[in-house]
Amino acid sequence: MVYFTYILMAFLIVCAISVSFSNNILNSVLIFMSYSLVMSIIWILLESPDLAITEAAVGAGVTSVLFFVTLKKIHAIRGDEENE
Repeated sequence: MVYFTYILMAFLIVCAISVSFSNNILNSVLIFMSYSLVMSIIWILLESPDLAITEAAVGAGVTSVLFFVTLKKIHAIRGDEENE
C-alpha cells in the first residue's frame, strides 16, 4: 500500500508540473481534473472520507464544469454549430 501511495504522489507532482507547462487550455483543465481525482484518492488512503468527497465534488466536479463553461463562453472550445 505504501508503494501505491508513492505512485499517487509522483503522479500529483507530474500533474502539477505538466499543467504549468501545457500550452493548451483544455488540456490544462483536464490535467487539473485528474489532479483533483488523485488527490481525493489520497484523502481516502489517509482515512479522511469527508475531505475526499469534498475534493472530488468541488475540485473535479464543480470547478471543472465552471472551467468548461468559461472556455465555451470565450470560444476556446468549438461546438458542433461551427462545423455546419
